[in-house]
Amino acid sequence: MRVDAGTDALTIGIDLGTSGVKAVALDAAGRPVARARRTYPTVREEPAAAEQEPAQWMSAIDEALQELAASAAPARWAAIGLSAMLPTLVALDDDLLAVGPAVTWEDGRAEQEAGDLSARFGEDELYRRTGQRVDAHYLLPMWVRRERRDLAVAGAKDWVHAQLTGALLTDPSTAAGFGAFDLEAGAWDDAILTAAGSPRVPRVAPSGTTTPLLPEVAERWGCAAGIPVVLGAADSVLGAYGLGALGRTGAVAAIAGTSTVLLAAASDPVRDPLGRWLVTPALDGFGLEMDLMTTGSALQWLATLTGTDVTALVAEAAASDPEACLVVLPYLGPGEQGALWDPRLAGAMSGLTLQTTRGDLARGILAGIVLEMRRCLGVLAEATGRPHAPVVLSGAGGRADFFRQDLADATGRPIVFDDAEHDHSAVGAARFAAQTVSGTVLDATPGRRTSTPDPARADYWAARFERHEAARLAQTPVKERI
Repeated sequence: MRVDAGTDALTIGIDLGTSGVKAVALDAAGRPVARARRTYPTVREEPAAAEQEPAQWMSAIDEALQELAASAAPARWAAIGLSAMLPTLVALDDDLLAVGPAVTWEDGRAEQEAGDLSARFGEDELYRRTGQRVDAHYLLPMWVRRERRDLAVAGAKDWVHAQLTGALLTDPSTAAGFGAFDLEAGAWDDAILTAAGSPRVPRVAPSGTTTPLLPEVAERWGCAAGIPVVLGAADSVLGAYGLGALGRTGAVAAIAGTSTVLLAAASDPVRDPLGRWLVTPALDGFGLEMDLMTTGSALQWLATLTGTDVTALVAEAAASDPEACLVVLPYLGPGEQGALWDPRLAGAMSGLTLQTTRGDLARGILAGIVLEMRRCLGVLAEATGRPHAPVVLSGAGGRADFFRQDLADATGRPIVFDDAEHDHSAVGAARFAAQTVSGTVLDATPGRRTSTPDPARADYWAARFERHEAARLAQTPVKERI
């Protein structure tokens, strides 16, 4: 669907994230003219559980869009684009209503079910077909452990799209999070779905599919009924698109939020013989993706535990002595994906003394995150053959100057960051919607600044990584160490 949006048209981007929804309105030049955010809780009633209420998602979206309307006139809204966290499971009845809480990607209770599915096909064969390392965080294992099998299963964005348009669809990047999307065929793998009990899944449609906004939703938001809603893609994909990293082979986007996603653009679905990266359909190409499970959430844990907030905690970390930095394994999930894929890894700290401060603990967590990003970026450099290509960083997790400099020094790569924009998944959703409905390619690269690596710090970070690795390997049985 192609429409003439006009010079005063606004495009809306909605990103349903782990901790909250972000909405942004872009003008015809690609400039944000309004933004809004609403949060919702995650319920963790048992070990490894992480659930949210879809009704709270919609309430948050409604409130965010109503706030957006106060500064961005709904009469000017020309298109709406969607992005969301993944994999997050929503069970649906025949009326597209959610039944029970959503199971988010942080939930790790389906490890047995994931193991059974992998055993059925073999881990290598599943990875060959889907480009995914299917574990407890994927939708199929989550669905298998549910008692009710008569319900349809959808991703978070699929459900939101259904609430806005009445159409239950999924895009290829979101479909990958089910663990049963065949990369080569671009369609569901019937054998994998059958092995999981033949769940009812959404139809896979291109990310650029447009569907009219329902009249009742338009009435709530004060905009015109029938505005095209663009199906969109996963938050990692649209974050990379919003950063301008897609379409340039070897470019790496790093989106630092509750977790940290690293995605290198690729023209072909290149698998890793060691299975260290995921292969994600990414609009017109693919993303070689690595996901660090607990980054921003690790800082939030420490802030909550010690009675402060993350902003104050990072400020204390900036004032701590980096040379006395603790060795911290930031695997608070528990487990890690990234380059490791070990669900048994747990967080750990060493080097504590009576002089250790809260800021020291925070600086140690951030150093641990830097070292895991170093590991992932090294693997992606092997895959793309571009070890010194810049990393374009987005998200609240990249705001601290010292963190970006540490990352540049540890990896030997320039770190590019935009201080003025932290919601690139929402911006990417809006930009992709504008391109889809009007053919307008909005500017992806406003003013940014770069942290340049200091070669004199390379040996320091290499030594830190050795200590980090020694602490990790101490958790792992000798015969299984990698």
